[in-house]
Amino acid sequence: MKILLCGARGFVGSHLQRALQRAGHQVIGGVSSVRAGESDRIAVDYTHDVHVADWLPRVRDMDVVINAVGILRSTGSRPITAVHTDTPKALFDACAQTGVPRVIQISALGIEHSATQYAQTKLAAEQHLQALVAAGRLSATILRPSIVFGKGGASSALFFNLARLPVALLPGPVIDAQVQPVAVTDLADAVVNLLSTHPQPPGPLACVGPQAVPLGDFIASLRQQLGHRPAKVLRLPDALTSLSALLGDLVSASPWSSEAVDLLKQPNVAAPAAFEALLGRSGVHHGRLLAENWS
Repeated sequence: MKILLCGARGFVGSHLQRALQRAGHQVIGGVSSVRAGESDRIAVDYTHDVHVADWLPRVRDMDVVINAVGILRSTGSRPITAVHTDTPKALFDACAQTGVPRVIQISALGIEHSATQYAQTKLAAEQHLQALVAAGRLSATILRPSIVFGKGGASSALFFNLARLPVALLPGPVIDAQVQPVAVTDLADAVVNLLSTHPQPPGPLACVGPQAVPLGDFIASLRQQLGHRPAKVLRLPDALTSLSALLGDLVSASPWSSEAVDLLKQPNVAAPAAFEALLGRSGVHHGRLLAENWS
């Protein structure tokens, strides 16, 4: 199949591209800028390509369009509403107009229960896509992964580095957050399998590992996988957690913010059966993630 993969340079997108190419598909990477010699990539701008006309020539003749673009926070140069909502809606409308047979949206687990800007902008794109499907204008699948773990992921690197500390001072929301880490290679394999699945799975599909775990315990598991003794974990007082989040709000490049705290308070777990059915096997357990996803 000929596939347009938006976000091909990102953590998830780069793994998707490799898996799709190994499966024999022709992947055209939609990226922010095309480097010399990159004949298999086209430039897309998720901050400005908010009109259907911007996408019509790009999606024409594609068999599949995959949207794997996402940001955690809004900035002046990358407004989150444009990146998560306005541009994807224009992309989906262009797919419907040109008759693209299939669309895959990489979304996020738990967004329907969160009032954060991150969640609401993601959800708005989902709802628009679902409306197009309900109207019979295209076929689409929405994938909602929990925390995606693997080499090259910013959050994965953060958890890995925290796991190496013999003494860690962590905010309560980080220690207590309920997550179900999914290997990035499992997510990529699921997308490959999805392309040969008929009919498409109904509704958004939760992409999760085999077992839910508090985030603090997941970090401890990574430390154990590194061969270290258990760390001494200290809980940051709630008042200092709130203050640190407010300070993070002032630094747009910081992943820590009031919204991050709110997202961590939302359980990020689901039953793994549907995802495992798509994979055709069990996913990688969080206790094996370093061995199987950190090389």
